[in-house]
Amino acid sequence: MSIKITSSQLAIDLENQYGAHNYHPLPVVLTKGEGIYVWDVEGKKYFDFLSAYSAVNQGHCHPKIVIALTEQAQKLTLTSRAFYNDVLGPWEQYMSEYFGYDKLLPMNTGAEAVETAIKLTRKWAYEEKGIPEEQANILVCDGNFHGRTTTIISFSNDPDSKKHFGPFTPGFISIPYDDVDALENALKTIPNVAGFLVEPIQGEAGVYVPSDGYLAKAKALCEQHKILFIADEVQTGIARTGKLLAVHYENVRPDVLIMGKALSGGAYPISAVMADDAIMHVIKPGQHGSTFGGNPLAAAVSMAALDVIKDENLADNANKMGQIFRAELDKLVGKYPLLKLVRGKGLLNAIVINDTPDSETAWNFCLKLRDNGLLAKPTHGNIIRFAPPLVINEKQIRECVSIIEKTFSEF
Repeated sequence: MSIKITSSQLAIDLENQYGAHNYHPLPVVLTKGEGIYVWDVEGKKYFDFLSAYSAVNQGHCHPKIVIALTEQAQKLTLTSRAFYNDVLGPWEQYMSEYFGYDKLLPMNTGAEAVETAIKLTRKWAYEEKGIPEEQANILVCDGNFHGRTTTIISFSNDPDSKKHFGPFTPGFISIPYDDVDALENALKTIPNVAGFLVEPIQGEAGVYVPSDGYLAKAKALCEQHKILFIADEVQTGIARTGKLLAVHYENVRPDVLIMGKALSGGAYPISAVMADDAIMHVIKPGQHGSTFGGNPLAAAVSMAALDVIKDENLADNANKMGQIFRAELDKLVGKYPLLKLVRGKGLLNAIVINDTPDSETAWNFCLKLRDNGLLAKPTHGNIIRFAPPLVINEKQIRECVSIIEKTFSEF
């Protein structure tokens, strides 16, 4: 049986009736995407300023990625890791040379990759650092978002993620974000620390960009105390912030690198953990894996997606377009009392609405943006994230700023 969606309301009604209510989508039903644009089922065209939470950095349905997907899908999609396939090895070599690490451990989702990094860090701590079994601690940051699996929500500050989902996994200690002194104090006073897990920019917390030098100082402290620096670049990586990785702004090389989302250009769930041999060698056969992780379809798609990032200079474009975008929005601060603050890096940006976090103002503003042809979504109540595909050009950026200003003037 197949149901033809003939209206937005029909699609919304079907999701409400048959789907779990674990999301609160903006009421728009999309049926087509191309580049920076999406269309709803009634045919209205929108600028996409969310990019599927930065998974679609290369733009919707990029032809090079679609070709790689369809060609590989007609040959071989899945073998599991019970056998070798002829695409995984080339992808692993490609990733090693692209990001500069000895080894890759492939998974599917960002949360899976974070869980993988946690397991890798703990095993390294017991076998290489000599921490007593079951005693490893991992430092995390207040306001973090690393996913919604049981272990990850154990160290979340978000009550929606945590309430009534316990008991929680021990072994995580949260410290303030963007606070080098807090990290140094924790490393001096907390026993058996194995690693420090951090987002270079806290995306879900409202695109919170840390102070210049924070990441470099944090990495130096980790080296001093012989613990692993673990960077969650699932959202910030793959050119989103104007560099290939956000940590590159401070010339930081994480000991463990976590990636996902735009690793596939949004065409397929792909994530990865990368580390050098001295760390990755602790994982032996049977100790970790995934039926789909490293499948040939994912490997082919990822190589195409990363080719697009390099061939089209999307990191440079994100840097340039982001500077224009923030400069233009900064001109609106003071002109419109509702706009309190603009912040971001590259094309990962946010505005803070001058209202309380529990108000509906940002949500209602996004509804008005939708009516004016631009799709964005609030995060943390009074913050709206703006993250278009990285293929956007200056003319389009300025058109989108005009839409945002028009919405402020009408609101």
